[in-house]
Amino acid sequence: MTEPGAIRTAATAVLLVLGCLAMLSASVGILRFPDFYSRIHPAGKSDTLGITFILAGLMVWEGFTMVSLKLLIILVFMLIASPTATHALAKAAHIAGLPHWKKEKGKDGA
Repeated sequence: MTEPGAIRTAATAVLLVLGCLAMLSASVGILRFPDFYSRIHPAGKSDTLGITFILAGLMVWEGFTMVSLKLLIILVFMLIASPTATHALAKAAHIAGLPHWKKEKGKDGA
């Protein structure tokens, strides 16, 4: 039979690792995609998912305390603020006239 502390530690570790993997995939996406509009997608989606997993892992680790309530408030704020900021950046780039990426013809042999 396992101890409750071991289960909490394992759940925390899984959530933190998932959060770090989501953040890593966002970093790779930002480096690999060709233009601003493509890069903003992993920045907005994966970072929000990574922050969610990391803060959830910290809440599991802390248990039901005032600290976990504060982490929950931060999580709700981040779930609202991150997509809103991503949308605002994309809209500002569009209004400023930043062009979309277009594949050059003839480069791939077609």
